[in-house]
Amino acid sequence: MVELLQTSPGLLAAGAVVLGLLVGSFLTVVAHRLPLMMEREWRRHCAELAGEPPPSEPPLNLAVPRSRCPQCGRTIRALENVPVLSWLLLRGRCPGCGGAIGWRYPAIELASGVLAGVVAWRYGWAPALPAVLVFTWALVALTAIDLERQLLPDQITLPLLWAGLLWNLTPWRFVPLEDAVTGAAAGYLFLWGAYHLFRLLTGKEGMGYGDFKLLAAIGAWTGWQMLPLVVLGSSLVGAVVGGVLIALGRQARQVPIAFGPFLAAAGWIALLWGRELTGAYLRWAGLG
Repeated sequence: MVELLQTSPGLLAAGAVVLGLLVGSFLTVVAHRLPLMMEREWRRHCAELAGEPPPSEPPLNLAVPRSRCPQCGRTIRALENVPVLSWLLLRGRCPGCGGAIGWRYPAIELASGVLAGVVAWRYGWAPALPAVLVFTWALVALTAIDLERQLLPDQITLPLLWAGLLWNLTPWRFVPLEDAVTGAAAGYLFLWGAYHLFRLLTGKEGMGYGDFKLLAAIGAWTGWQMLPLVVLGSSLVGAVVGGVLIALGRQARQVPIAFGPFLAAAGWIALLWGRELTGAYLRWAGLG
């Protein structure tokens, strides 16, 4: 079987899609529950600081309780939890109460599967494949959380940063370790400086600290050389998307737009095709 996967890129990509769909099902749980778990932790800390007993709440983690309908509380059965397919067969409705099942669930599953297939097609049966899959799925989870909550949890960004640094210690590294360390530091400091400059000039906060940590994590994987591509690409796309949403009346000017998804998309592209894109630009500019 391993030999077949090594010699058949299409089969490997198909297997990665199936694995990605399964992982995506888990990521829907992460995207929903991790912010709730963080809120509970904050409430416990507040109660502790106030000298009050911690609030009594039912157990909640990534495994407990079992997934259930948010409207009626009906437990979701195994056959109703098949990635994407179950949502389509149920027509996006709970079979118990008929309440709507949000489209974000199949969207996360589908994104995890499709992107995993692209990664497998790009890298083939290579030692770097598992690492890039982990990088990809972490970015999917962060994107889903930031879009809904405008939050980039340390529980994902910081392990992602350390994973990038540690991977670049191995023989299969993407960049030399010194470039990874410089990329992590430069990524954080660049957005940290932009944040404080913007606040100094306008008196407003333009982004959150989670964005700094996410760019640091991307820099740890791709090296400092890819940071200009990531920052420029994410900023341009973010500006265009934000402008279109405002023009269509889908976004108020005073309401901030999550920047994490744009950073995540640009970072993923930079890891997979950053060198090719940079080389093509330099040749176009007559510098290559």
